[in-house]
Amino acid sequence: MKRGITSDISLAFEVRTPTISRVFFMPYDLTQVYQPDADSYLLLDAALAEVEPGDRILEVGTGSGLIASALIRVCPTIIATDINPHAVYCAREKGIDVIQNDLFCGIRCLFNLILFNPPYLPTRPEERIDDWLEHALDGGLNGRAVIERFSEQVSHVLAPGGRILLLISSLTGLPEVRDLFFKAGFVSQIILRKNVEDEILYVLKIVRQGWPFPE
Repeated sequence: MKRGITSDISLAFEVRTPTISRVFFMPYDLTQVYQPDADSYLLLDAALAEVEPGDRILEVGTGSGLIASALIRVCPTIIATDINPHAVYCAREKGIDVIQNDLFCGIRCLFNLILFNPPYLPTRPEERIDDWLEHALDGGLNGRAVIERFSEQVSHVLAPGGRILLLISSLTGLPEVRDLFFKAGFVSQIILRKNVEDEILYVLKIVRQGWPFPE
């Protein structure tokens, strides 16, 4: 992971509960943004090969905005999200429409292509750093905590015949991830893989059961 530098830019973010709503301010910190690495570039390669000019694209967890900024040159209808306010600011600086949210919160329209490079590292409670960057890394005890929530919710924003491209690691458990999506009504296939140090990175293409895989 590459780390950047801090700045004197101030970010505002809102925290809401059923009873209160508060706005907090903090300095923008590029070191809290996940910087492009082998997983980012593998998903980018898969996305560039998959995207069609008429697609409406959603990138969940855009991070630095690398993928969305590359795809917008091919397909201008793209929205990105991230839970991390530092990542949201970083991606907006690249000219991307970015929403700060958790997965699909607040999203009501349908998308033909959904991309996600999730936090997939198995992480024990004592290993957590409790900063904004942790949202890009911490996949829970088995590495699949966020992926499981994604698999349960994604059908609400996926258009008929839509496709999902998901980046995962052998550390996360390939059969287990595919089984999560199968139980949620999807089928998947591996379209790219890459050996990186002590893990294998995979890009899964996922569609609803009963829909053929587009060529």
